Amino acid sequence: MTIHSSTNSDDLVKNALPSYFNLPPLDASVAFPQATPASKFPPCASDYYQLDDLLRPEEQALRMKVRECMEKEIAPVMTEYWEKAKFPFHVIPKLGALHITGGTIKGYGCPGLSLTGSAVAIAEVARVDASCSTFILVHSSLAMLTIALCGSEAQKQKYLPSLAQLNTIACWALTEPDYGSDASALKTIATKVEGGWILEGQKRWIGNSTFADLLVIFARNTTTNQINGFIVKKDSPGLTVTKIENKIGLRIVQNGDILLRKVFVPDEDRIQGVNSFQDTNKVLAVSRVMVAWQPIGISMGIYDMCHRYLKERKQFGAPLAAFQINQQKLVQMLGNIQAMILVGWRLCKLYENGKMTPGQASLGKSWITLRARETAALGRELLGGNGILADFLVAKAFCDLEPIYTYEGTYDINSLVTGREVTGIASFKPVAVKAISRM
Repeated sequence: MTIHSSTNSDDLVKNALPSYFNLPPLDASVAFPQATPASKFPPCASDYYQLDDLLRPEEQALRMKVRECMEKEIAPVMTEYWEKAKFPFHVIPKLGALHITGGTIKGYGCPGLSLTGSAVAIAEVARVDASCSTFILVHSSLAMLTIALCGSEAQKQKYLPSLAQLNTIACWALTEPDYGSDASALKTIATKVEGGWILEGQKRWIGNSTFADLLVIFARNTTTNQINGFIVKKDSPGLTVTKIENKIGLRIVQNGDILLRKVFVPDEDRIQGVNSFQDTNKVLAVSRVMVAWQPIGISMGIYDMCHRYLKERKQFGAPLAAFQINQQKLVQMLGNIQAMILVGWRLCKLYENGKMTPGQASLGKSWITLRARETAALGRELLGGNGILADFLVAKAFCDLEPIYTYEGTYDINSLVTGREVTGIASFKPVAVKAISRM
């Protein structure tokens, strides 16, 4: 058989196949009519103990504003972008219009929210999509907050207004290939030269870094041996950012490997208030509270999806919600969420009253993420085979929780931070390493 050059061989094969091979892919609602997919997000049924009663009127209003935006604008596209591991840049203006970036920062175009209001807003973002909440947290509670707490007045005026509107995007680079939990041992160096600094080193797992306009970079001062902070522009010579591929969680978030080869940073972009790792911890204390609210929101979304699904899906002639074991699992999930909310709320109040300790923040983050993993596992069981489809949220949320369980301090490291606080004994560095290595 001769195929002429004007004929596409793929078309010939396609035309020879039965017509059902040529149909467009069906969406979940058509392919599985017994249950509504998460692109049409379920009503909130997870606030069983009425958190709104603990919120100020302005915090309640913000919560509903964010919820409406996420359900309307993000829910319809999140599965598609998660599957493709791409970021939906077209939603950035919609997220900016919520006026939640900048969180607790006052002035400079920032909203000046209470920590409680900011945390509840992040939970509402995470309820629909964890990746969007991570995008905002990296930009707002890490990069922007570093400039707000540690930057000069000129830096605040120059950078914060644009960042607050999401007209400019930022990332925050502390972690390195060899230093994750042991972040204070970082090896990226900053050498003083005339008019500025030369940065050399590597960073890894840096969210937003592939498209960020500004990169807040931490490096070790070669003169003082202390950790310093720097604002690096995305087009700086010697700066290379490569996307990390093949993630199973937070796939919409664009994490990158950063390579710094003699990158020059002018003196005006040295963050003067970062002179040690303790200064970095000032930012981490706030962001750890915010991160604790991500799994709260994710768990709420999982529960809401399961609550609707069990009432829609029928087996053995009855809705799944009619079976005792399913009700037991659903209530266990609901109980987890109420406890998580109350711990998160109390953590916010301790911070707002100037009473929160690092150990309390670490316990909140570690315990809440542990309960969220359990909640996600129960939700996965309740959805049966559909529990592995991103279309029904739970599989996606199940995966998205894994990096959150690890970043901002793993469960184990955060437990040790709290352990150090309650016992007075630090247990981070094994004391018998040298002795064991000689055996």
